[in-house]
Amino acid sequence: MHAIDIEALNQQILIDSAFVEKLYTETGKVIVGQDHMIERLMLGLLTRGHVLLEGLPGLAKTLAIKTLSQAVNAKFSRIQFTPDLLPADIIGTMIYNPNENEFKVRKGPIFANFILADEINRAPAKVQSALLEAMQERQVTIGVETHRLEEPFLVLATQNPIEQEGTYALPEAQVDRFMLKVKIGYPTKVEEQEIMRRNLGDEDFGRKIDPVVQPEDILRARKSVRKVYMDEKIERYILDIVFATRNPSDYRLKDLQALINYGGSPRASISLALAAKAYAFLKRRGYVIPEDVRSVCADVLRHRIGLTYEAEAENITQEDIIQRILNTVEVP
Repeated sequence: MHAIDIEALNQQILIDSAFVEKLYTETGKVIVGQDHMIERLMLGLLTRGHVLLEGLPGLAKTLAIKTLSQAVNAKFSRIQFTPDLLPADIIGTMIYNPNENEFKVRKGPIFANFILADEINRAPAKVQSALLEAMQERQVTIGVETHRLEEPFLVLATQNPIEQEGTYALPEAQVDRFMLKVKIGYPTKVEEQEIMRRNLGDEDFGRKIDPVVQPEDILRARKSVRKVYMDEKIERYILDIVFATRNPSDYRLKDLQALINYGGSPRASISLALAAKAYAFLKRRGYVIPEDVRSVCADVLRHRIGLTYEAEAENITQEDIIQRILNTVEVP
């Protein structure tokens, strides 16, 4: 690709990504700190990728998603997952109408742009598989009819890492459908002081979000994200990282062999490349640099690496393994 093309592409991306700053400003009216979470939600939005959020209660997961949907002027739906939830509670069902003597489709809460699946690991497998069809196929089957879901369609699922009683572990196949798994930590003392002040100061806090972007803008931006230039060296770098999770001994990481049960699937390579492009887009750049790949790597891979009993016994986490790989694989 010629330098002049890169220059033109850069200018185009600069224009197409102008709304990013508006979104950050608008969500910042309500969300204090948690920049990492907001940025990752935007990555999901720009890449049609679903996001799994893991964090303790009270860390503004629901508030962040609701705020973002208001800023994008999109339809928001929250589903609280419980052990007695049925697939029909999510996708909808056929209701008999005695006046017209026929069955009519009543659509469920899945028919929205932003779906918050709260505490997804509390629902049984049957419900999770109904959600899986919607996530993967972006359509829902009720009775004999198939209904397309409106774009943008984004599932943001939360799970609480401390309460394991009464929960159902998500199957690997479903976890792999999430493009990113984001871990959310506590705010800093300064941020928490600001959160406390804002909540005590104004009863209407969090309700004054203006729609600064339209859903069409997001769909346009998705096309731009795919145009972001990625050099072949960066592609090889991504492949090296993913292949190092499968065959660590090929990358001078022989000691990791006993710690990794299984590595990232081809979906990991696709997601890492796409997330790196979207990250470059958020930074308002028309090309991907190695730092983009490294920034999104943990969120793309942490749920795609299976640990052995040995790793768990030694308290070694997916993050430790990803860090070792990033430190060892040669950067282009």
